[in-house]
Amino acid sequence: MSYTRIDCRKCRYFYITWDPNNPNGCKKFGFKTRLQPSDVVYQSSGDICNGFEEKVTIKNS
Repeated sequence: MSYTRIDCRKCRYFYITWDPNNPNGCKKFGFKTRLQPSDVVYQSSGDICNGFEEKVTIKNS
């Protein structure tokens, strides 16, 4: 089985931190990392991130 990478930048829980050593954060699971948070979840659990929820964007017309 191959790993399908999740783009955390499209997730509502992703944020950029002020920490230069760990610039990527996940509000759902409460951690900061240098890697993509979904990669850390996969490395830790062996499963794809089940906390992913796509961001809701409002388009101006």
